[in-house]
Amino acid sequence: MNKDDLILVSVDDHTIEPPDMFEGRVPAKFAEEAPRVVHSADGTDAWVYDGKVLPSVGLSATVGRPPEEYGVEPTSFAEMRPGTYDVHERIKDMSANGVLGSLCFPSFVRFTGFLFAESAEKDPAKALAMVRAYNDWHIEAWCGAYPDRLIPLAITPMWDPQLMAEEVRRVSAMGVHAVTFSANPHNLGLPSLFTDHWDPFWAACEDTETVVCVHLGSGGIKPTSPETSMSAHLTGIQVSLYTGAADYLWSPIFRKFKKLKVALSEGGIGWIPYLLERADFVYKRHSAWTGDDFGGKLPSEIFHEHMITCFIEDKFGVANLDYLNRDMVTWECDYPHSDCTWPESPEVTADYLGGVSDKDIAKITHLNAMRLFKFDPFGSRSPESCTVGALRDEVRGHDISVKSFGVKENKVTTVGERDKMGVSSAG
Repeated sequence: MNKDDLILVSVDDHTIEPPDMFEGRVPAKFAEEAPRVVHSADGTDAWVYDGKVLPSVGLSATVGRPPEEYGVEPTSFAEMRPGTYDVHERIKDMSANGVLGSLCFPSFVRFTGFLFAESAEKDPAKALAMVRAYNDWHIEAWCGAYPDRLIPLAITPMWDPQLMAEEVRRVSAMGVHAVTFSANPHNLGLPSLFTDHWDPFWAACEDTETVVCVHLGSGGIKPTSPETSMSAHLTGIQVSLYTGAADYLWSPIFRKFKKLKVALSEGGIGWIPYLLERADFVYKRHSAWTGDDFGGKLPSEIFHEHMITCFIEDKFGVANLDYLNRDMVTWECDYPHSDCTWPESPEVTADYLGGVSDKDIAKITHLNAMRLFKFDPFGSRSPESCTVGALRDEVRGHDISVKSFGVKENKVTTVGERDKMGVSSAG
């Protein structure tokens, strides 16, 4: 395998939304109430919405900084690479990293867009307008600027499943085939996955062949204590999707909506073989009294049919591909967060894909993502121009050097310290 011949499509990256994103996209009666960025005298930037100051404008957008400066910072646009928030610079950063395509999750509105749901009871019309304005910006200004490079992902009005269904259908007509949702809506104060509350939403996603992307942290992550170190927290953060995956698997969702697809975004794949082994054991041993019935199939078979798995760097998971559905395994970069492998993703990826067949490499690195998210870059670019080598040649000289902004004195070392700053991305 030659790393320069790889074609890489990432199903999990993040947009740091630019300050002007709502301009001209919100109905006139709500224009003055749209989220806005405020620059403080201390040099920090923050989004302000509905009377609240939202901290950490660049949550973990540490790409391009030295490791000793990683953390929940940066706290201003000046401390971030322009590629985090400027779509034209993002494409250059992607090409310098040899990455062809990217699906980007929200940031300041949180991974599911739950920010707007929090104020919907007070003013549902305004909240809905903000959701639609966000999606219109993401679809038209962000992804629309480079449709051969960016895969659109929509948020929904989570306070009303009927409105969610309408928004899924609206954005589907605009070419969107992915939507973000929670791993555990009950933790957000909403009905659980085991109720029929969400059925209109699931039905709309199934009808429009829209993938439901469930990002880690989207249902809340509860550490063992406020004193839990960030290292302990980061060690277990991907496996935190284990319980969410189990809920989706055992809920009535896939028994009702037999074509629905759910992606476990940034969840990793190394833990999934055990999840499936355990689920099958439970089904065989306990279904007689729990009453679960998968219609002659094992839970692992249902998982393989419905759940898309996603990983950044997971040598153990790749070594156990025999226990996964190779047609549902996808790759991710996680730009611009501290876990991302930019600008050396091809080198890192080639290392852990060594020994995997060319056919499976192609599936994992791009073909599965292209099929599942209906992304067709080959419609406008030749496959030869989509490779790592070709993309890097397009931006020779693009600055990828590490830049220091200085180590902050208030470094966060425990989960409790992070939570005091109000920077949790839950929801």
